[in-house]
Amino acid sequence: MTLPAPVGTVGTVGAGVERPWWRDAVCYEIHPRSFADSDGDGIGDLPGATARLPYLRDLGVDAVWLTPFYPSPLADAGYDIADHTAVAPDLGTLGDFDTFAERAHALGLKVLVDLVPNHTSDAHPWFREALAAPAGGAVRDRYLFRPGRGVRGEEPPNDWRSAFGGPAWTRTRDGDWYLHLHAPEQPDLNWHHPDVVADFERILRFWLDHGVDGFRVDVAHALFKDPALPDAGPCQHQDPARNHLMPYYDREELHPLYRSWHALLAGHPAGPPGSVPPGERLLVAEAAVFDPARLARYVRPGEMGQSFNFAFLECPWEPAAIRAVVTESVDAMAAVGAPVTWVLSSHDAVRPVTRYGGGPAGARRARAAALLMLALPGTAYVYQGEELGLPQVELADDRLRDPVWRRSGGVERGRDGCRVPLPWEGGSPPYGFSSAPSADCWFPQPEGWEGLTADAERDDPGSMLELYRAALRLRRSGSARAVADGSALRLLSPPGASHLTFDRGDGLLCAVNFGPDPLQLPEGFGTAEVVLTSGRLAAEGRLPADTAVWLRRAEH
Repeated sequence: MTLPAPVGTVGTVGAGVERPWWRDAVCYEIHPRSFADSDGDGIGDLPGATARLPYLRDLGVDAVWLTPFYPSPLADAGYDIADHTAVAPDLGTLGDFDTFAERAHALGLKVLVDLVPNHTSDAHPWFREALAAPAGGAVRDRYLFRPGRGVRGEEPPNDWRSAFGGPAWTRTRDGDWYLHLHAPEQPDLNWHHPDVVADFERILRFWLDHGVDGFRVDVAHALFKDPALPDAGPCQHQDPARNHLMPYYDREELHPLYRSWHALLAGHPAGPPGSVPPGERLLVAEAAVFDPARLARYVRPGEMGQSFNFAFLECPWEPAAIRAVVTESVDAMAAVGAPVTWVLSSHDAVRPVTRYGGGPAGARRARAAALLMLALPGTAYVYQGEELGLPQVELADDRLRDPVWRRSGGVERGRDGCRVPLPWEGGSPPYGFSSAPSADCWFPQPEGWEGLTADAERDDPGSMLELYRAALRLRRSGSARAVADGSALRLLSPPGASHLTFDRGDGLLCAVNFGPDPLQLPEGFGTAEVVLTSGRLAAEGRLPADTAVWLRRAEH
């Protein structure tokens, strides 16, 4: 099989323009309680994460994103926040966060934190005050309390469903109902209320003053709901392509809010030494909007800078599907002058090795997908353990914490299998994550991970870690900007092909062979140099199935 001539050009991505750091950055996601434990209690913490920051510098990422480290009853892995401007006692202190940010900046790493504006914990002082107030009381207006339907208000106000399963409404003792698009312990805020708007401006300013360079905005598509609260109908949360049609998602009122936050970040005084200048601060949308043109609205000039591409994360390992996601995403973002933000995994997703089939085949595909993602124009996020090739873990029922498990009646196991602590070194659990016994750790690690520890993979040329390090090193080198920041994406493979091949327009070529036959590497590229491969090439330089390669033409 021989590659054909180029068949098209996808939209330009900001060629020749001075661009802020985040337009082609790679950011590493830390889930603190499962990253590194410093004090032996079995729970990862901020001092533990700080001690491991040199590992991330050596990996070659540009920024670090911390998922919630705030006080929380942990009904949803810390996304139920009781105090948005404090640190959970089991994770450290505010001083520990300051040390983390200072150390990260000293190592050349930017710092992002989670902003969770859709809901609070039911332990938040505002919600406790609301429950203590009489039905109809003004303090309840910060949330979405409503009377029920039916003769005695015994039915929920509408048919909305929780994303975690079950109704999205819970009834209080006095007969009112409150809305929670997630767990009942996560009551949704009313973003039409001035107290809510003002408090989150305060929260943004607080963390900017502590050296934060940007915010990942949780469920950024869900803050505003249709005030009429109409029924949403059947099959809610079952077809992501219809998310923007739900009366509680992707509302027009979101965009003025995000423009105001953009202005706040740009106008707030500079933070501590090492933090980015005000004009380079970043907002990242976690918006589960699968229509590329609608997703691009979140990153128009003056709004956010990045928006996670969930269509890419959830795309099956099929060439036609991946080609469609890539071309549609690049075109949609180019139309608003924004980068595509590619994501292969997160604390909410099945790990790529398992998602792509598991075993040796899943590992080969995850390696190829990593080179594909890191060659595409734009920015990328790497979730802790992705760079080690960790598989999803099947935890015992009695260790599951995810509310999805409980809310689904035990039908869906939830997301805990990707949140198992990182293996750092050693031959048995907990593999250097903690000095506590493995059974006492945040989640127990499985036996058999001794070959997947960071220490075991370091300097092993065949390991997933060294593949990521090599790819990220190329992105940062003189040819790195060619990989990450070419002027145009030219597709070389035709629609319907069993491979995807593209040229960045500067001689950097990426080819991914989805199989089943080996792919003959292209002729007509002069003395094309193989820069990096996800696996060994077959006879006569052919590319095996489920393998990716980066090439560069000699004249470049």
